[in-house]
Amino acid sequence: MDDNRPIFVQIAEQIENDIIDSIVPEESQVPSTNQFASYYGINPATAAKGVNLLVEQGILYKKRGIGMFVSAGARTELIGKRRQQFYEQYVVAMIREAEKLGITTVQLSEMIHKGDESR
Repeated sequence: MDDNRPIFVQIAEQIENDIIDSIVPEESQVPSTNQFASYYGINPATAAKGVNLLVEQGILYKKRGIGMFVSAGARTELIGKRRQQFYEQYVVAMIREAEKLGITTVQLSEMIHKGDESR
């Protein structure tokens, strides 16, 4: 945990990343809040706050007395959410900046394809 966002948000995002990357598959158990707390050296209440964010979103669910599990469909839902965030944070901003610079959509498309070819 090393950026300026609250630690509980970073924990939630790390769990999301693990689900998207299929490290933690749907219907599998995620680490406990105590495990997160121990691993990151934080208060268990902070770890629980991150896990509860995902419970509120329906990404995780609790099996009483057992722990937290990844909901069916969570990966698809998270990918959709991240694609929307990508669009809003990067694509819209890129289009606005291109418009300011007088870059046409054709030129912008060529730039994107050129960048894709360099990989």
